[in-house]
Amino acid sequence: MTQETLTLVVARRRVEGNGVLLLDLVDRAGKPLPPFEAGAHVDLHLAPGLVRQYSLCGDPADRGRYRLGILRDPGSRGGSVAAHDGLDEGTEVAVGLPRNLFPLADSAAHSLLVGGGIGITPMIAMAHALAAAGRSFELHYCGRSREACAFLDELAGAPFRDRVALHLDDGPAGQRLDLPTLLGGSPAGTHLYVCGPTGFMEWVIGEATRLGLPDDRIHREYFQAEAATGGDAFEVVANRSGKRVRVEGDETIVQALGRIGIKVQMSCEQGVCGTCLCTVLEGTPDHRDVFLTDEEKADNDQILLCCSRARTGTLVLDI
Repeated sequence: MTQETLTLVVARRRVEGNGVLLLDLVDRAGKPLPPFEAGAHVDLHLAPGLVRQYSLCGDPADRGRYRLGILRDPGSRGGSVAAHDGLDEGTEVAVGLPRNLFPLADSAAHSLLVGGGIGITPMIAMAHALAAAGRSFELHYCGRSREACAFLDELAGAPFRDRVALHLDDGPAGQRLDLPTLLGGSPAGTHLYVCGPTGFMEWVIGEATRLGLPDDRIHREYFQAEAATGGDAFEVVANRSGKRVRVEGDETIVQALGRIGIKVQMSCEQGVCGTCLCTVLEGTPDHRDVFLTDEEKADNDQILLCCSRARTGTLVLDI
């Protein structure tokens, strides 16, 4: 399973906030790039076997560049450090075609965009798209301090700047994000979009649920999550080839399938991005991901192969 890639070049590089790398990627010959929708991401191929996904944070109407914001995280699995240390102006990089797992809902009467830290990146693209379409929205940017935040000058000069609110942990209490007031004053048909650190997202989603916002109007995108992958051994049947493999207690389904020559495309390896989503034909998954909704998990007809396991002795997969 392979994904088509583009070879792009870093046209502009700068660092803002506390270690947020802003990149403009372009076609070296100046050709227009494939279009993308707000909420989309691309996979950066940073080294052999090192592929990481990053949200597109530019204006979807701009076909001349892909803009990315990458927080340097020494505690990550190497992607952000490789990007910071290796992507200089003029550097070529393989980039996957845009994929959108975090789309805007066409039916939303009003959109609340809430980004925590580097989670602001997809929200900027969403704000551009909503503003261009003349739709109702607000953008709320939550950060630890003004010094830690990237994109502030860009947002201050954006055509939708009057719809942007900044909420800082070290600021006065009155400017903190007040979800009860925010959601309580929103019109019927409001949709909430949230992205950021896991704890921040769980707080926002939990508050929205407590305040009565239906789950189908709460949209989320996780950048990373700690997924427990170990457990009891079980068997996987790859339906298309008829091959069988035992998934040991200390390996993932992806690793086990690799032993019998079945390669699965992955990106995050944490149950976040949905790249390795697969249909379940028989058996019951033990879901360990944060990509599927609770309702989708209850259906038990899909599984994230990078982290989830089985509650039954055998899983038959459409692979």
